[in-house]
Amino acid sequence: MRVGTSGWRYASWRGDFYPRGLRQRDELSHLSHRLNAVELNGSFYSLQRPSSYATWAQEVPDDFVFAVKGGRFITHMRRLADVSTPLANFFASGVLALGDKLGPVLWQLPASLPFDADLLSSFFAQLPRTSEQAAELARGHDDKLPEGRALTTPVASTPIQHALEPRHESFHAPDARKLLEDNDVAMVISDSAGTWPTFDVITSRLVYVRLHGDTELYASGYSTAALGRWASRVRRWADDGLQVHVYFDNDARGHAPHDAEALLDLVCPDRDGHG
Repeated sequence: MRVGTSGWRYASWRGDFYPRGLRQRDELSHLSHRLNAVELNGSFYSLQRPSSYATWAQEVPDDFVFAVKGGRFITHMRRLADVSTPLANFFASGVLALGDKLGPVLWQLPASLPFDADLLSSFFAQLPRTSEQAAELARGHDDKLPEGRALTTPVASTPIQHALEPRHESFHAPDARKLLEDNDVAMVISDSAGTWPTFDVITSRLVYVRLHGDTELYASGYSTAALGRWASRVRRWADDGLQVHVYFDNDARGHAPHDAEALLDLVCPDRDGHG
């Protein structure tokens, strides 16, 4: 069971979740000793550097993992079409430097993108399922990543799982669920205070949950009762042999890390500092 936050660099966390005076460069390390995973979302906005991924991996305990958010150039600008080179650039940008701390890759779709079986089938077929496949794909990068800025060899031999977060009602179709099941892609269970639809189905051995806010998108915290309900579900999924990742994205007012720590305490009551 992995519980973390979407990102870790937020001003409102300083002097609260982060002790006053903690250096910004020590924030990830501090978080990693209180939680056991984090969703890396800077990768959504721009291609990162191998040196950054390598540094992040060095700053956390051995049993910590990073979920990595796929680039918006692929999901929102190209809308999953003609993305072979953008996918190569993404995986060449340093993702492999995380080594065995690489968790699932999250692909968040724009709310305007409906279910398209052919488009998704083509996209899923291009996704690497191992670090070796990702390295082979990465070798097809273009000059957006000069050779000195590209990592095209795996640091560790690891499987790569994928999760899809759609935001269009058409994904409620049974065909959408079956397509994700057939391709072993997790359908994200997203709680967004009613802003986007919730697809509460299991389509893979990976269960990927994103908690954007209980009553107010990105802003509200989760009550004790709400956290208890999520904890019950997480334990049930884990008891069924599923791999569970839960990330809190209600960061606007600093609730995310506290809610994540509270949930982790509920599902792992005997943990020693981190999960």
